[in-house]
Amino acid sequence: MRIVAGEFRSRVISAVEGNGTRPTTDKVKEAIFSRIGPYFDGGSMLDLFGGSGNMSFEAISRGIDTSLLCDVSVKAIRTIKANAKTLGVEQKVTVWKMDYHRALQQAKEEAKTFDLVFLDPPYKKQQIHEILNLLDELDLVKDDGDVVCESQKEDVFEDQVGCFEKVKDVTYGITRITYYKKRGSL
Repeated sequence: MRIVAGEFRSRVISAVEGNGTRPTTDKVKEAIFSRIGPYFDGGSMLDLFGGSGNMSFEAISRGIDTSLLCDVSVKAIRTIKANAKTLGVEQKVTVWKMDYHRALQQAKEEAKTFDLVFLDPPYKKQQIHEILNLLDELDLVKDDGDVVCESQKEDVFEDQVGCFEKVKDVTYGITRITYYKKRGSL
């Protein structure tokens, strides 16, 4: 895997060992950032199913200030930390080993809010609708913040989930990317 653009362009990062994670392909990653960026003037990100940290490191390379990465896998946590060290961005990432529900509650307790949220849960345990509802209920996304959801192409999501409005839905091979924007008091 490599960083596609920005400060760390073409730098190689490690994938999580084994078949337990599914890295976002460079083609899909580039399409996502072209849609929501492609570059950022600061901000904070939540990468709820961090895996290798691929999406967070791409966002940091493109100007996001900080990212909170969460995962339940010890291998994933080790890979995220190793990749952060390789890129020299340890101070820009916070890594939590916990499930998404606990992580969202902890983020609320610590009064964290995010400009960008990336959701790529295991395809077989699709929880995107539930997570969108929790993000709304806990008010963890800043006004006009983006939520990007990666899922199987067959998955279809509502046009409106709480204060999140679907703005685009694109399929790349077997992958569907659904973009939501937080609108203030809908």
